[in-house]
Amino acid sequence: MSFDTSALNALIDKPTSHFQLTKTELYNKILQRGEAELTELGAINAKTGEYTGRSPKDKYIVDNPQVKDDIDWGTVNQAISEDKFLNLYHQVLDYLDAKEEVFVFNGYAGSDKDSQLKLTVVNEFAWHNLFAQNMFIRPHSKSEAEKIKADFTIISAPTFKADPEKDGTRSETFVIVSFKHKTVLIGGTEYAGEMKKSIFSVMNYLLPKRDIMSMHCSANVGRKGDVALFFGLSGTGKTTLSADPERKLIGDDEHGWNENGVFNIEGGCYAKAINLSAEKEPQIFDAIRYGTVLENLVVDEHGNIDFDDNKYTENTRAAYPIEHIDNIVVPSKASHPNTIIFLTADAFGVLPPISKLTKDQAMYHFLSGFTSKLAGTERGITEPQPSFSTCFGAPFLPLNAKVYADLLGNLIDKHEVDVYLVNTGWTGGVYGKGNRIELKYTRKMVNSAINGSLKNSTFEEDDIFGLSIPTEIDGVPTTILQPKNAWRDKEAYDKQASDLIERFRENFKKFGEDTQQLQENGGFKG
Repeated sequence: MSFDTSALNALIDKPTSHFQLTKTELYNKILQRGEAELTELGAINAKTGEYTGRSPKDKYIVDNPQVKDDIDWGTVNQAISEDKFLNLYHQVLDYLDAKEEVFVFNGYAGSDKDSQLKLTVVNEFAWHNLFAQNMFIRPHSKSEAEKIKADFTIISAPTFKADPEKDGTRSETFVIVSFKHKTVLIGGTEYAGEMKKSIFSVMNYLLPKRDIMSMHCSANVGRKGDVALFFGLSGTGKTTLSADPERKLIGDDEHGWNENGVFNIEGGCYAKAINLSAEKEPQIFDAIRYGTVLENLVVDEHGNIDFDDNKYTENTRAAYPIEHIDNIVVPSKASHPNTIIFLTADAFGVLPPISKLTKDQAMYHFLSGFTSKLAGTERGITEPQPSFSTCFGAPFLPLNAKVYADLLGNLIDKHEVDVYLVNTGWTGGVYGKGNRIELKYTRKMVNSAINGSLKNSTFEEDDIFGLSIPTEIDGVPTTILQPKNAWRDKEAYDKQASDLIERFRENFKKFGEDTQQLQENGGFKG
């Protein structure tokens, strides 16, 4: 079986296929088709059924000679054969061809024109097409969209279910990337985030091939043009801390870094909405209005949203165009970073709230990608557990992790970037005994790092972790800066710190012998 683009083109050109509909036109289709509900804020709210998050175990890359030696194959990057992909590809096209309507969007990934990816997105659902419009970069006009010749195509058929025995998948769900055929094929899941993250994975393959750093981070820029990057896993405060009224947002989640500086890969934001309030996160709350796509929120018969209700999932989401944020950079790019912040939510309460990293330490922590899972977040977790996600984005990295770490290390050197590790987790004891570091203090620490004033502080090296800790920051209690001082039981602190260090070392073994020098120079001393 061969790869046939004529069938795809015929589907796109059908009279019942809707190309580049406006938001209003998509709203009408969404509501007419009963795909989602209208809320009091003007946003639409869709339920994604069984799948309320990504399905990482159902993600595949087509194995062929073009990519075989490049991909870091394993549990993250699972192989599927060319034949299996082609069989599913034709099944999905036939399935969509039998539908009364399909929805097509042309746009871009990457705000830097030199490395931009042209996209075509084909959707079974109208609300998925609106999601794609929100999350990718939109052409200025329909005539511009018509001229786009796609570098990559997403084909999404959520209600098509694979037959694992016949199709070679693990389940009825599949997210397949073919770099040879420049296609992402999605089926069996209604979770719209699969489209966004698939293209991020594609960019994480393509950009480093051109010596461009791809990054799972948020970014903002100050009035003097100073740029800051925020790396961090879920729950560490990446979105909250990068949304600063004194600084303009470049982007919320995915960026590239080339010879011109930093650029946003996306055209929108995909924010967590659980417990959202106008008081805590006003920028995100105000972005939820007409045109925004909500996922799995609880809405009453009058359209009122209960942001605190996790009836369907903790992973409630809001997808909106970046223009829904007032304080943004247009276009979404800026110069080279001055400061990089690595965010970690240490539930063990032993890492300092802020510490300055050497280049080797930065690469070590970048490769480690540490945060904590808390009791109750997953079945079977009864106490805090360390969670390591390589480069703060392991599920989306097709290449070997060292490729990304080496790129980052070279850029830190070249542009003399200051790197800080910021603990947004606990102090004075483990989760349940200590206290969460107050957001107001974290903001003061982060601001002092970004505005450069922290460089003038006096630092002392911690004798357990070997990290450089400031002795004083204006507005921050000195008792929390050195974490051991915040613990009443110093022996308990030492024991907990040693335990975490050992977990870091055990995790780092997976990177092999060629990172041993980095472990020695950048790892913990204790």
